[in-house]
Amino acid sequence: MANYDVFVIGAGPGGYVAAIRAAQLGNKVAIVDRAFLGGVCLNIGCIPSKALLKNAEVAHTLRHRSEEFGFSFDNLKLDYGSAVKRSRQVSERLVKGVEFLMKKNKIDVIWGSAKLTAKDTVSVTPNDGGRPTEHKAKHIVIATGASPIAVPGVEVDGKQVLTYKEAILQETLPKSAVIVGGGAIGLEFATVWSAYGVEVTLVEMLDRIAPLEDEEVSKELAKQMGKNGISVKTSTKLEKVAAGKGGVKVTVSGKDGQETIEAEQVLMAIGFRPNTKDMGLEAAGVKLGQRGEIEIDDRMATNVPGIWAVGDVTAKLMLAHVGSAQGIVCAENIAGVETVKLDYRMMPRATYCYPQMASFGHTEAQAKEAGFQVKVSRFNFQVNGKALGLGDYAGWVKLITDERYGEILGAHMIGPEVTELLPELTIAQMAELTAGEVARNVHAHPSLSEVLMEVAHAAEGQAIHM
Repeated sequence: MANYDVFVIGAGPGGYVAAIRAAQLGNKVAIVDRAFLGGVCLNIGCIPSKALLKNAEVAHTLRHRSEEFGFSFDNLKLDYGSAVKRSRQVSERLVKGVEFLMKKNKIDVIWGSAKLTAKDTVSVTPNDGGRPTEHKAKHIVIATGASPIAVPGVEVDGKQVLTYKEAILQETLPKSAVIVGGGAIGLEFATVWSAYGVEVTLVEMLDRIAPLEDEEVSKELAKQMGKNGISVKTSTKLEKVAAGKGGVKVTVSGKDGQETIEAEQVLMAIGFRPNTKDMGLEAAGVKLGQRGEIEIDDRMATNVPGIWAVGDVTAKLMLAHVGSAQGIVCAENIAGVETVKLDYRMMPRATYCYPQMASFGHTEAQAKEAGFQVKVSRFNFQVNGKALGLGDYAGWVKLITDERYGEILGAHMIGPEVTELLPELTIAQMAELTAGEVARNVHAHPSLSEVLMEVAHAAEGQAIHM
């Protein structure tokens, strides 16, 4: 039996970051995972998907905008298999980096399935089915992530009916596909597949795609996706999926009644459920919420002293960077050093579809409901010199401020590289800067970031280029 100060279950962005920070603070640390370091994000999620999205951007330009950029060619061939191989190389490089960090910080890496057998004891069954080993720890951090929600009556076979796992690894694409779910995963796969010529139908049960984003952003995204040949069906409920030799028949019901869409594949992307089953949590007395999530306080502590949780398993905000932030705060609270309290409403949210979306804080509607005197300012990319030079100028930045004090309440962006622009506004909000102070920060010209300066000037009633 090995003894540790901190034992982390799950090696995704929340778990491995918690392990590193705990080791930095002088603890003896171990981490266990069933599959891979870096979790879903680095291996089959956010990292390889971004590589595929870059390929998709190039493919879209070559297929639809070559003349605009002065390119001409005969018999264009797009090798999607090569794109997937490149995405795997990107992923593997980062995973090796995490392996190095484990060694650098002297963290023991254990492979297998973990289960709590006591409040301070974890039993690990090796992947080869060998004899379980027990590990004692003063503190146990649970970071087991989440898994795709299964739809009753829909069987995922990995060939015709897919989750993101199969979709991101397949090296050939269908000629047609139905994507069920208009959240980040559905939107990003719709972007990639349509760029390679797949006939994509995107089905969303709610009245708009990107339903967690500002309503105007959702509307603009649907408009742009329609221009790119993606058929978007909102307020449309999935009724049945029937897979056969000729493809998949997806029956949906919407505003115009029931219809059946035929395609070669269907991607199920309707959401995630925390991974808390068969872990011994109930026996240890760990309190779970209605969705099966582990309930935590601001310190990332559960109701059981010595047991902590971070990342998607807490269902606070299922984003990799949020899990990493939780991991750092958790390790610092374990060590009793100075740390911060996370404000989940103000966490950055990014979706890398085309056009990109990025946001944080209150939407316009939420700010009004919260009782603020809301002021909304907006600036379009179509008058930004850098965006015009890139040939990518759809979209805008929408800034929500408190009219009384100039306090930044939120921002909602759609357009070129807005995921890279977001941090300036989130750090401004965290530092309690006003829109006026953002406006007075001199921005390089020409740059996309000038749109942030302009929208901040607009919030002050001093817009220059509009």
